[in-house]
Amino acid sequence: MEETTKKAEELALKLAKAIEGGDKELARECAGWLAEQRVPVTVQVKPEAYPKKEISLWVGVEDAQMTTVPIYLQVNPHMTLASLKDMVFLHYGFPPSVQQWVVGKRLPGDQETLHYNGIQRDGDMAYLYLRSAKEAKLSKETFQRERQRRVLAELGFGDISLQPRGSQEPADAGLGAGVQEQDSLCMEELRHELSQVEAALPPEPPKVGWVCPSCTYVNKPTRPGCEICCKERPEDYAVPPAYQPDEEELARMRNEEEAMRQSLQVTEQQKIENYQHILQVDRQSLVPTAEVIECPICFVTLQPGKGVTLRECLHSFCRWVGPNPGPSPAQPACAREPWPFSRPAGRPLPRFLSCLLLSAAEYQRFLDLGVSLAENRSRSSYHCKTTDCRGWCIFEDDVNEFACPVCQKVNCLLCKAIHENMNCKEYQDDLKLRAQNDQAARQTTEMLTLMVQRGEAMHCPTCKIVVQKKDGCDWICCTVCHTEICWVTKGPRWGPAGPGDTNGGCRCRLNGAPCHSQCHNCH
Repeated sequence: MEETTKKAEELALKLAKAIEGGDKELARECAGWLAEQRVPVTVQVKPEAYPKKEISLWVGVEDAQMTTVPIYLQVNPHMTLASLKDMVFLHYGFPPSVQQWVVGKRLPGDQETLHYNGIQRDGDMAYLYLRSAKEAKLSKETFQRERQRRVLAELGFGDISLQPRGSQEPADAGLGAGVQEQDSLCMEELRHELSQVEAALPPEPPKVGWVCPSCTYVNKPTRPGCEICCKERPEDYAVPPAYQPDEEELARMRNEEEAMRQSLQVTEQQKIENYQHILQVDRQSLVPTAEVIECPICFVTLQPGKGVTLRECLHSFCRWVGPNPGPSPAQPACAREPWPFSRPAGRPLPRFLSCLLLSAAEYQRFLDLGVSLAENRSRSSYHCKTTDCRGWCIFEDDVNEFACPVCQKVNCLLCKAIHENMNCKEYQDDLKLRAQNDQAARQTTEMLTLMVQRGEAMHCPTCKIVVQKKDGCDWICCTVCHTEICWVTKGPRWGPAGPGDTNGGCRCRLNGAPCHSQCHNCH
């Protein structure tokens, strides 16, 4: 066994020299024998193979709340992660067991170099996550042993550590048999050397503040939470009465007060907005549904916000306002007649529902439709003759002109045309002249002639212009000569002496008798 171990050491050294010298055959021979014997060996690149200059490593230190504190470390690319942990332990006091490094989206091993993990230039990044001492199972004794090991490593004594007097248990897994066999004199010399090194170090100033129970970081007295891991300050800690915060701490406290003030302001503003929203909903007759419902009218499942609820009766239904093909027994009483959902075709939509259910454009179209229906169903309606004008009116018997409020044009109700700066006779005479060359004028003249032949119009018995009866009784008045005419007899209403002369005209209601059997009160 001893011979095999000795040969393995020799071949391992030869393998290292062969690789460094470029001797492939010797390297293959040594590696083959070691592989056959399955000898546990470690192959590591020497620091000489790496760039000699130091680089600046950006480290983001994170806690459990993912709060990142950036620091910069001067490192060599050939350093292993274990060496990097020792450096952080020496400079910042975080033991290697609580350090969890993330480099290039992976968790590197302790024996991997920084160069292997892509840290090769100034500004390369790495992340350090600090675990709590409890999670890392770090005791006070383990912390002391790691600190001693680091100090001894700085002195050049390698991976060993001191044990308390009388201890029978090795202090570290790396403690070899050679250290255990050293006599008490050697141990005393090591302790004396260590005490001299510690005595040479400048005394640390007394730390004022509270110690984080999670990561052991000493925080300033006024901090409410740990600067590293954001652990809350112990409840039993009190800020010393004589403590005076420095400028940095005062600036932080002012920032915290400002942040708290803004937070309270935002909270108060949110309360006001919520209150205004509640008031707005309270004023609405229809409230959007807050949950999934099934419309009792069209049986469609509606997602939240797609339906509406009546505040007075709490019935919910969809926003559809088209006619329903047939009544449904599941309809609520408030959704039946005269609502449009179950109405027979043609039943008007209630104004208050149309305003609530429809958008602004749909509601305007609803109003336009109502106005159009009112115009078409009125017997005394007249639409403006201006092209594309929406103006119209309901006229009375004694009105012969309509001044359109939309296009500002004056319409003649007797001629059913617009003839500005001309009376009816001038317009009709001009129409006859233009009919010879103007197709539209000829069509209008032919229409007037046809209306006279059908009895829908007549010639004034005095000035001979074409007049039409609008509606109502059989009394009409010529707009040119102002002759009062009986529509049934087609003659003047009064005699030559004017109004009241019953010796001529139609003699309507003379002695109580109408002028004609079809007379509709031309008196």
